Amino acid sequence: MTTVRQIQRQWDARKYTQLFNELTANRAGESSVQLDSQGSAAVPTAAMTLIRLDELGQSHVPLASKLIRTLIATQHADGGWGDVMITALALRALMCCKGQGAVIDRGLTYLANLQKPEGIWPRVPIRRMSADAYVSAYVLLQLGNALAFQNAIRFDEAVGWFATHESTLEPEAKKIWDRARSRCRVARASAPVAQLWS
Repeated sequence: MTTVRQIQRQWDARKYTQLFNELTANRAGESSVQLDSQGSAAVPTAAMTLIRLDELGQSHVPLASKLIRTLIATQHADGGWGDVMITALALRALMCCKGQGAVIDRGLTYLANLQKPEGIWPRVPIRRMSADAYVSAYVLLQLGNALAFQNAIRFDEAVGWFATHESTLEPEAKKIWDRARSRCRVARASAPVAQLWS
């Protein structure tokens, strides 16, 4: 699936799961991610579709406005989208083409408030839950190169946690972290924690 018209048809037919799977099929580190969409695949699909439209240089098409409205309308009062990974994906989509505003600020605050003392995030969006390397690697994969994200959270602690625990990561978390690391490295090459990645 590469054309905007094909994407539009799938979205209008509400074939969200099929569209999401097609959009992530060849995306290393993202194709294996199972998003818990709390009963609705519309939010992660809207986010991934918006990201894909941006990659195709088509973020100006009318469908993009529909997708943005879907994401804005489904943001919860706490600033998230009901799931840490979906929140990261939605924020990445909204930040395409230099997006900014209150919705993004609330989403970044949501992630900052959920960040554990060791620097990573829990699977379940409750701060007292244990940290999860897989979820945290996914968050960094989606947002690690966004300056607004780096400034909103304790970025060096998150990356430092992975640098310290890399050898003990489970295979799926390691696979996602390997992709995320390059985004984080590019974004913060001058940061002191960059020395830990060598």
